[in-house]
Amino acid sequence: ASYAMLGDVHIAEPNALICFAGPRVIEQTIREKLPDGFQRAEYSLDHGMLDRVTHRAKLREELIRITRMLMGLSPAIAGDLPAPDAVPATETDGAADEIAADQPDGAEGMPDSPDDGARR
Repeated sequence: ASYAMLGDVHIAEPNALICFAGPRVIEQTIREKLPDGFQRAEYSLDHGMLDRVTHRAKLREELIRITRMLMGLSPAIAGDLPAPDAVPATETDGAADEIAADQPDGAEGMPDSPDDGARR
């Protein structure tokens, strides 16, 4: 059962009980009261352990939607726009100058890693 949680997308039916041991066993073991809805699909969704809670009658439609999204055939969220094209850095960015200014004197020409120095 733990292999199921290694998947990329986790979907459960509404009100599904998702657990290895039931709530009574856990309460007796830890001697504490569990939160309402603990181990139910909706609780797991709210706490980031599931991606979707979908009724069985709509499962096919949901799987098609997710597959299309993962294949890049439809946006992840309705209304998503494509990302803008990357803009190349310009000479006026100044980032390289700032990095160079932070280097201690004599650091120019130093090897980037111990391996670089060993080969010289």
